[in-house]
Amino acid sequence: MTLEEKLQHFQEFTMQDAREKSNQMLDDYHASMDKIFEEHKEKKLRQAQLEINTETERLKQERNKEVSKQHLHIKRKITRKQEELKEKLFVEVKDLLCKFMESAEYNQLLISQINAAKKFAKDQEIIIYIDPADSSKKTSLEVATNSSLTISEYSFIGGTRATIPARNILIDNSFETKLAEAKANFIFNGGISND
Repeated sequence: MTLEEKLQHFQEFTMQDAREKSNQMLDDYHASMDKIFEEHKEKKLRQAQLEINTETERLKQERNKEVSKQHLHIKRKITRKQEELKEKLFVEVKDLLCKFMESAEYNQLLISQINAAKKFAKDQEIIIYIDPADSSKKTSLEVATNSSLTISEYSFIGGTRATIPARNILIDNSFETKLAEAKANFIFNGGISND
């Protein structure tokens, strides 16, 4: 082998070795870059998922807050409407009571209230009041119940009131009180059901 051939062979061998080392270094570099890229990609995906979760939670809270706000607004509207309807209803009930006070059944009711108050008082002194609107019925009621009745100084819409001074008791069967109790205890139950 000549010197030139030896040099040629050495050059080819060196070049081959340099290429292999260069290729190995490039492969190592690519593998390293791929690993760094995958780690970076995973880190960014975790951050993105965390941001999505955080934003989703914030939006849920915002939605819940808005739903609560709307629910409260609707509830207030319903309450106002119920109060309005309740007022109308009790105006109608009061009108019906006024019509009832003109009937024979009303006289029977007064007689039964007076007799019940007398029975409750037993032998103790009792003062029985009737509404000023019923003053024309005083005599007939006194005869029917064998009682002395007093016309009240103020109207209580109808019915009777009685006091037993010895026991400090008020028997209140006035329409005004019954109407106020009914109004205070009145509840809307949701409307007609199809049972």
